[in-house]
Amino acid sequence: MEEINKLRVYRKKDGRKESFYTRSAYPGYKGFSENTFKVKKVEYREIDPKRSKFAAAIAKGLSQTGIKEGSNVLYLGASHGYTASFISDIVGKQGFVFALDFAPGVVRDLVFVCEKRGNMAPLLEDANHPERYKGIVPMVDVVFQDVAQRDQLGVFLKNCSAFLKSGGFGLLAVKARSIDVTKKPREVFKEVKDFFDEQQDFVVVDYRELSPFEKDHAFFVVKKK
Repeated sequence: MEEINKLRVYRKKDGRKESFYTRSAYPGYKGFSENTFKVKKVEYREIDPKRSKFAAAIAKGLSQTGIKEGSNVLYLGASHGYTASFISDIVGKQGFVFALDFAPGVVRDLVFVCEKRGNMAPLLEDANHPERYKGIVPMVDVVFQDVAQRDQLGVFLKNCSAFLKSGGFGLLAVKARSIDVTKKPREVFKEVKDFFDEQQDFVVVDYRELSPFEKDHAFFVVKKK
């Protein structure tokens, strides 16, 4: 097993099959019935690229995320907390994940995940209105967004403006069909990349299309100047 380019994500190969793991920050708890194993008393959790756009991007060769041990992360669209729990592993107990979603049903599940992880907190809020949680969330090292709606870019920029530190990273999962169902996904992805290229405050540092793991999705990593 090897660490992938200092991402704090590990790859294990078995013939042609690749599996991906994080080092568990809270060993002994399997909140999502994931596969785990131990090496010298260190527990590793398997993250599935078919369940996580973050893992899909890594499986497609993502080389930079900006997420490190000790990072503070604002996660928009955390849903039940699957991917967010692995981000919690990566930042470790010195970091923190503010996990936000607007749906009460999924946030109820998210609360149970956060109760088992001392470096996560759930937020029942609408990512369209960062002013509502401005007094709760501090400036962060990473804004991670997985929000499937038409104005994905607008939501992302508002939250980066409100919370992302200078030199911080933004991770954006783009669902093309949510932005414009009349265009081919690659057209939408190009428009998103062109949009960031035109911004004075951001530079695109990595970009991956997520097929075959996630149809019509791409993953962008940008850095705030």
